[in-house]
Amino acid sequence: MAELDAFKEAKCVKVNPDSPQKQVRFLTLTGEKKLLTPQPRLRTGFFSVLDIHTIPPNAINEACTSVGVAKYGKPIGLDERLKVDLIVIGSVAVDPRTGARLGKGEGFAEIEYGMLRHMGAVDDSVLVVTSVHDQQLVDDIPSEKLLIHDVPVDIVCTPTQVIFTNTQIPKPQGIYWDKLSPEKLGQIRILRQLKTQIERESGQKLPCGPSEKLPPTAQRNR
Repeated sequence: MAELDAFKEAKCVKVNPDSPQKQVRFLTLTGEKKLLTPQPRLRTGFFSVLDIHTIPPNAINEACTSVGVAKYGKPIGLDERLKVDLIVIGSVAVDPRTGARLGKGEGFAEIEYGMLRHMGAVDDSVLVVTSVHDQQLVDDIPSEKLLIHDVPVDIVCTPTQVIFTNTQIPKPQGIYWDKLSPEKLGQIRILRQLKTQIERESGQKLPCGPSEKLPPTAQRNR
């Protein structure tokens, strides 16, 4: 990851808060880049921004954990003006031939990406990288079965190789409200606030997706 030109050149990197990406968060901070990381499951807010210059030198490792993000990160809102240069997400499995990926089924990577698109912080040119083990590379994710809000990856990093997928799968263009169930909206306060804001400003009610039974909440290591 650290040797990627896209990573070297990035000034602001969005990295998911899961423990497998802790080293990426560490590399981002020690590389003197801004680290943008979502508050876990968007429960308590939106994103936090961390800057190594505002973190005590002996606290860099802690700042890469959820506890450290809460302590040293600056919470931002939907009206924040920022530009993200690179996105790093986790995957349960990824097809390096097509860039199709599977997450844990909770949809947070897609929601976070959609909200960043809504803010104008990312566009199609911003590369999406996933860091996985070699055993997570598969060749049986049918790209035609992916949904419009699924986020494909441009680069796959494993401990032994870097793969450029040259994905042809379109990136999501924003938030697809008709795919969001009432249960998922009920889970994420920042999404409800955004929906209310858009409806108030437009004078039109946004669509809502069908009801669903949410999967069990995955445990995150701190």
